Amino acid sequence: MPKLSSVLLVDDDPTNNFLNERLLKRLAVTEHILVAENGREALAVIQQASTASQPSYPALILLDIQMPVMNGIEFLQAYQQLPLPQRRDTTVVVLTTSMDLRDLTCLEALPAAGHITKPLTLEKLDAVLQQHFQ
Repeated sequence: MPKLSSVLLVDDDPTNNFLNERLLKRLAVTEHILVAENGREALAVIQQASTASQPSYPALILLDIQMPVMNGIEFLQAYQQLPLPQRRDTTVVVLTTSMDLRDLTCLEALPAAGHITKPLTLEKLDAVLQQHFQ
């Protein structure tokens, strides 16, 4: 499996980010792991990565739904408004504990490749990588 240019973790819980980062490092998925604590920070990371000279633009975004400032659904709504060069070939997968039907229905109309329930595990991450990057 090819290494990804980078992975962006978007979650307001530092413990989740820490554990997900450890899992990504253990699998050697990428050399570049970016972290944002809400959707607004994630948009700023994407903006910065789109102008950077190094290959740090995220190939994969693992996105929480429930966050302060800008939640995951608001992020996806703003993300789909970005010009295509800024969206590139990024795969967005929603990581959630929410099984709220309203959230899941909203996701269907947004640019997310799917959703998986927390916690992220080796098996779940491997399935995402195989489905989207094989």
